[in-house]
Amino acid sequence: MKGFDPKWKDFPDYILGITKEIWEDRGIHTLHRYYAEDIVVRSPASVVVGNEGVIAATMATLAEFPDRQLLGEDVIWCGTPETGMLSSHRLLSTATHAGDGIYGKATGTKLTYRIIADCHAVDNQINDEWLIRDQGAIVRQMGWDPKDYARDAIQREGGPDNAAAPLTPASDRPGPYAGKGNDSAWGAKYADILTRLMDAELSLVPEEYDRACHLEHPGGNTAHGWEAADRFWMGLRASFPSASFSIDHVIGNEGDLMAPRAAVRWSLHGKHDGWGAFGQPTGADVYVLGISHAEFGPWGLRREYVVFDETAIWKQIVLKTG
Repeated sequence: MKGFDPKWKDFPDYILGITKEIWEDRGIHTLHRYYAEDIVVRSPASVVVGNEGVIAATMATLAEFPDRQLLGEDVIWCGTPETGMLSSHRLLSTATHAGDGIYGKATGTKLTYRIIADCHAVDNQINDEWLIRDQGAIVRQMGWDPKDYARDAIQREGGPDNAAAPLTPASDRPGPYAGKGNDSAWGAKYADILTRLMDAELSLVPEEYDRACHLEHPGGNTAHGWEAADRFWMGLRASFPSASFSIDHVIGNEGDLMAPRAAVRWSLHGKHDGWGAFGQPTGADVYVLGISHAEFGPWGLRREYVVFDETAIWKQIVLKTG
């Protein structure tokens, strides 16, 4: 781990360790050391540029969810300490809505939801990030429908003319990381599966997925089997049938006492012009940023984790329709 603090034994240890140090050990000040001053953090809801904005957002989240835990389920990564490394870090977060904040007055609701963060690090510091929370799971556990939450957020932010605009390619900001991942066959396999699904080749599900596949999909939805996989990917693509699908980053890892696995960051950009998971077509221009993890076994893809922000998608639709 050349260039990194010697207390970290490897890159996953670094990612898991600094996450705990910042959030659970209340070392928010360490962001001055662990995050670059001009870092770009993209989430479906917005783009934050600069460490000061990250620190402010971290404090606001902990004020609203003071007991928040971030349980690292996996770190799929590529690169070298010398040239820089990219981690795709999947977390299961638990938290109690104990303070007032962006989700409204404190409700005492106990939450469980997933996050995947892609972070680029070199010389003991993260300088580029893509962060997706399962906002659909969060708001559903608080009693909201994601569309209603998006509509309410627009009003709280001052109406359609003043509301914070979700991430789009036009609002994205370039960062220092320009890599596309590694050349693992497992990453290439999962990227090919997603590309074929987005090309409407749903017949591949029984060919490539384990019949007993375990699926963790947006909205905190846990499902199993071929039918559930077909229904999820069909519902997404059917909502945006003419949108352009892009594979933006691909990593594959194997070893470390774990199943072969892959992390793929992808996007959909185009019109909401079909009936599917997002209701009646509106013609709204929508950008969907997604990150997916997959684990493979002897009978195909056996576990899949997909995260995108349903509320950011609905916000783009509601801003179009009023």
